[in-house]
Amino acid sequence: MTELGATQVHAVGSFYRARYIEDGAPHKILNISPEKHQPSQIWASAPDQSVILSIAEPMPMGLWGRAFKLTDNKILLQTATNFLQGLYPPLGAHEHDLALNSANNTDTISALNGYQFIPIHGEPNGSPDTIWLKGDDDCPAYTTASKSYQASVEYLSTVDSSRNFYSQFAEPLNNVMPAENITYAHAYEIFDLLNVGSIHNESFASIVTTPQLAQLRYYADALEWGHNHNLTQPARSIGGMALAGAILRQLNHTVSTQGNLKLSLLAGSYDTFLAFFGLTNLTAVNADFMGLPGYASSMTFELFTDGNTTRFPRDTADLRVRFFFRNGTDVSPPLTAFSLFGHDKDSISYDEFVDELGSRAINSVSEWCSTCQSSDGFCSQDEYTPSSGDLSSSVSDDSSSGLTAVHAGVVGAMTTLGVFAIIAVAVFFCRRTSASSPPSGKRSSGSETDSGISA
Repeated sequence: MTELGATQVHAVGSFYRARYIEDGAPHKILNISPEKHQPSQIWASAPDQSVILSIAEPMPMGLWGRAFKLTDNKILLQTATNFLQGLYPPLGAHEHDLALNSANNTDTISALNGYQFIPIHGEPNGSPDTIWLKGDDDCPAYTTASKSYQASVEYLSTVDSSRNFYSQFAEPLNNVMPAENITYAHAYEIFDLLNVGSIHNESFASIVTTPQLAQLRYYADALEWGHNHNLTQPARSIGGMALAGAILRQLNHTVSTQGNLKLSLLAGSYDTFLAFFGLTNLTAVNADFMGLPGYASSMTFELFTDGNTTRFPRDTADLRVRFFFRNGTDVSPPLTAFSLFGHDKDSISYDEFVDELGSRAINSVSEWCSTCQSSDGFCSQDEYTPSSGDLSSSVSDDSSSGLTAVHAGVVGAMTTLGVFAIIAVAVFFCRRTSASSPPSGKRSSGSETDSGISA
């Protein structure tokens, strides 16, 4: 992860700290520790996998080329780490006030200015728990459905209509990609390459103009949306279905423990975001949800109750859920509430939320294996037994819980964080494993099925 990427993700964590954690936060979670992290209150998970990275390197004409290597630079795990450090920064001067007395009655002060080591459930390759974060990986049904987009009228017509547009980048990219690959078929890779270069190198103004970059992004949006959502082929959204199951399980843990678990974090990838956007009808609210999310974009689910209260409601009828999306990391993008499932309201009852999302979700590993039509790896086992790190199974209970007593009291927040973080993580080889760049403005011509689009 680059310094810029790490800084962006840390800023997102700081943003959520100001909203939910610190003293005086407008939506502070009741009884959540404002300074010192408490393991029972926070749960986080990210893929813990070595990946093939495409590393940007300077080349002639000011272009940034790509070198590929297998590395232990685990981007999504680093993403979760940087986010959590923004959420709970080093204690610094606060630590003296919070320090526990040791056996000899002296204050115990941590190293590194009170750096807080926050546990993250790293899910390695081959672990059944990776499905909640990357449900489309190693899923035959998804692969078949996604590839069928490439036989659609929409795809073939766009390849043809965009050929002249892409031809102008053949010479600048000739040291990076063969000319036959510089087409709509590789729209994301081309956009990623030129977008990264434009971020890191001012000389790119002579290679790709702002309007050209916007058009490249439009094509990348269309290609990735086509791979990850289609009303007539639900299997393209399997990643979103598995994510939906994770969201339900984490919020249910908050409810079933009367608010002991206060905030959950998943670090995921942009393709999962797109699949979830389509799955929950967010495109009916705003067509921009058909576009790639920005760097370090985040989705948040707030569980809350109306009115002031100091106790967690015993009746789920008193609970409500609202969905927020924040596109990117700049100060200007707000955390905006959007209606889910085609409703015209920005919050719904918890029970309705569970029913609506549950009807779209994959809720178990065995269900994922069946939906994916997979019999390999852990799917070949007679019966799957959850590990100790299976979602929130390892979160300990705490008797102190409840709702925030300010306006709409927040019980907990489940934040799924998708980050591209500048470096293209396994994009060229494993296809889709990290979040990407901002949506390309208003999309008025995209479709929920493989029909034609206008470029």
